[in-house]
Amino acid sequence: MTSPAIAPAGPIAPDYACTGSDRSPALAWSNAPQATKSFALVVQDPDAPGGTFIHWVAYNIPAQTTSLPAGVPKNAEINGGGKNGINSFGKVGYNGPCPPPGKIHHYHFLLYALDSTLNPGDNPDWAAVEAAMKGHVLATAELVGTFER
Repeated sequence: MTSPAIAPAGPIAPDYACTGSDRSPALAWSNAPQATKSFALVVQDPDAPGGTFIHWVAYNIPAQTTSLPAGVPKNAEINGGGKNGINSFGKVGYNGPCPPPGKIHHYHFLLYALDSTLNPGDNPDWAAVEAAMKGHVLATAELVGTFER
């Protein structure tokens, strides 16, 4: 998985964080297993003071999809297919890095290739999507970016 906005292990630009327009970065991926039926995406910050903080949950992204544009709207439905879940801010869609000042946080963009579509219920959070994925993960991809205030 790649992003024109994030070099691997590099800093995430302020435009994609609470200090800027707080929009999602463009993401692209390739080489999904042939049996892929959908993708799920989570962005998590394991360095958050209260434990892992979820910044974005998306699921049922169609198997033929190989990218998401910057600024995916914060609606339940993703244009072109897929759905946004509820993040740890209690909001639908992407909310970017917004750590307390002081130390660098690492943001893990994790993409899962799945052998099915998911039915995690209405307005699912990451726990619901993760539970629905059990036994369906074919492959994963990861991109890590950093951010500090």
